[in-house]
Amino acid sequence: MKTILNHLFEHKTLTKEEAKEVLINISTAKYNISQVAAFMSVYLMRSITVDELDGFREAMRELCLRIDMNGYETIDLCGTGGDAKNTFNISTLASFIVAGAGIKVTKHGNYGVSSACGSSNVLEFLGVKFSNDEGFLKKCIENTGFCFLHAPLFNPAMKFVAPIRKELGVKTFFNMLGPLANPVNLKFQFVGVYNLELVRLFSYLMQKHDKRYVIIHSLDGYDEISLTDKFKVFTTDYEDIVSPEAIGFKRNKPEDIYGGLSVESAAKIFVDIISGNGTQAQNNTVIVNAAFAIMCAKPELALSDAIEVARESLISGKARNVLEKVVKM
Repeated sequence: MKTILNHLFEHKTLTKEEAKEVLINISTAKYNISQVAAFMSVYLMRSITVDELDGFREAMRELCLRIDMNGYETIDLCGTGGDAKNTFNISTLASFIVAGAGIKVTKHGNYGVSSACGSSNVLEFLGVKFSNDEGFLKKCIENTGFCFLHAPLFNPAMKFVAPIRKELGVKTFFNMLGPLANPVNLKFQFVGVYNLELVRLFSYLMQKHDKRYVIIHSLDGYDEISLTDKFKVFTTDYEDIVSPEAIGFKRNKPEDIYGGLSVESAAKIFVDIISGNGTQAQNNTVIVNAAFAIMCAKPELALSDAIEVARESLISGKARNVLEKVVKM
């Protein structure tokens, strides 16, 4: 690791093969904690290259516990995090809306690092038990249309660095890897990223694999469609910059989508929204994110139709019903 660190401190980059080797070594605890923290810090001071990100992605895929979903074509809604906006759990709520609309969801998530409450925090608080047992996860998909994949149970590299990430308390390149490390062979993917540079990086990587994708970034820095500003959309078929008004939504204020300072407060917001008691701003935000994910899985739908499908899933209680079934399982 000393050689690698000196190489990076000289403003040099890693090849894809070098990046892959380093991450494999991190996951097997070949480096000490200080060395790993120093390595992660490099990418706080400069941008990651495509080769480095692809090498890290390959290592994660090689190391992870893979899950076979019996031929189900599933989607993941997973953001990079790291936008420091502390929103409520938008992508997780949108995932239940998508499942309520009849699309199979294999949601990859973790505890919050740079926010108060990640998807794992809120679902664990609500009674969801984490498992990496393939048989159980298949039953979840078959019986509820949704299963949750808690990242540390599937990705040893994430498990080893979790305490380091928590102590650092800022985004690292592992935020970028989260959406790329789903242990299921996804057919569809909806990804939110925290800056425009990552939009193109992710698009380049996803074009190399057989899946339909939607990558989004709000221009004021959110890794989701916040409706606080225009947002960039990059899909398998097109790219565009969209304003909330152009698709029938009012603009939000940042405080409209605030997520609270504790798991308890985040869980209350989560339950209020999925139970049909969210504010108009909260509902609109989860609906629009779910709509783009629905359109990813069902490209024949116009966006206006996908929005109505998402709205019906939330308002009718279908999304809440999926959550209740998952908790029971």
